[in-house]
Amino acid sequence: MASNRLDDLPVPPAQPVISGALHSAESGRARRPRNAARISAKALAQAAQLERDLALVLETPGKPSERLPGDASDEAVFVTRPFLPPLEEFEPLLRRIWQTRVLTNGGPYHRELEERLRDHLGVPEIALFNNATTALIVALRALGLTGEVITTPYSFVATSHALLWSGLTPVFSDIDPHSLNLDPASVEAAITPRTSAILPVHCYGHPCDVEAIDDIARRHGLKVIYDAAHAFGVRHRGGSVLKHGDLSVLSFHATKVFNTFEGGAIVCADAAQKARIEKLKNFGFDGETSVIEVGLNGKMSELNAALGLVQLRYIDAAVTRRGEIDALYRTGLRDVRGIRCLEPVQNETANYAYFPILVEPDYPVTRDDLDAALKREGIYPRRYFYPLISDYPMYRSLPSAGRDRLPAAAAASERVLCLPIFPDLDEAVVRRVIRRIANP
Repeated sequence: MASNRLDDLPVPPAQPVISGALHSAESGRARRPRNAARISAKALAQAAQLERDLALVLETPGKPSERLPGDASDEAVFVTRPFLPPLEEFEPLLRRIWQTRVLTNGGPYHRELEERLRDHLGVPEIALFNNATTALIVALRALGLTGEVITTPYSFVATSHALLWSGLTPVFSDIDPHSLNLDPASVEAAITPRTSAILPVHCYGHPCDVEAIDDIARRHGLKVIYDAAHAFGVRHRGGSVLKHGDLSVLSFHATKVFNTFEGGAIVCADAAQKARIEKLKNFGFDGETSVIEVGLNGKMSELNAALGLVQLRYIDAAVTRRGEIDALYRTGLRDVRGIRCLEPVQNETANYAYFPILVEPDYPVTRDDLDAALKREGIYPRRYFYPLISDYPMYRSLPSAGRDRLPAAAAASERVLCLPIFPDLDEAVVRRVIRRIANP
């Protein structure tokens, strides 16, 4: 019989405990491996402060992150917590950086991480970046896009910001109410003579209908860039979902399944395409003195690449643990009236990046009331994605931004709540969240 205890989940051979802090369902207290004693009290205090700062940064504008009166727990639980490997495994790589003084410009750790990620993800070519937004701007430039790009209003605002930075006009298309990804029929209806590309998002790591979108693009002569910020390691029909479209863009931000503190990448089809991308991310240089592109600085540092190499030792175990938490939520919430969990995509290998629920009209309270109730207990879910991108001032005047044109996206923005999910989340917290949702 499968165990529901997070600390009973298998860890790959020769790998230490993935978080440096496993949790006991019986005690609700952290159990740390012996080597955790090497981490100083000062470092732990700094990590705790970083977590508090992260919550402040991520909180929706206008909504303070302070605990509400009557919180039931002394320790706040946020929607995510950055995963960090044991510090002692990172230290030798840091020492090597200090010894060589190679800090950036495609150093040895950068090259090794590209090679390792290419193999791990099963993709033809990958170019590392300092963050995903820069990578997306370069991807748009690399394809020479002009005019309009069809995209989703239901995403993090960086997706559309990259279009504006690139002088392109976002055309918002509605989403499928079941997957919350772009609806292919809505995409095709939005095509005009000015359309040059489609920019879908694999929302929450669930693959878009890539076959339908790629077919639409072929028939209309359009490019496709997938915003795969949530989709690290996701597979669809036996292959990497990142191989669809012309380019895919990954995020390695601190809150993602795989993080390098900050970072990103472009997945592309061949070496020639990668060579163009490499020039664009390095100011347009071609050799020592020749500049042939209007490029920018999108290079990943050796520090970030080194962390990525250590993180790769733990990614499989981390995803396994996320999957266990996902299963606990699904089992506990499946009979709660008015709560809908997103169904897994057929033939998908998931990464369990997020756990969104939809608070439907027949639930006893609103989504925002449930959000407030959880916060009173020291649990901080997130209303990803509220408001819609199309509701922000810089997009509101676009013809495609009207809520009457985006009914499924508008409904999702008012109903979705993402629950806490990260590898060392205590099972007791998961059950507490389930109880609160089942008894609003």
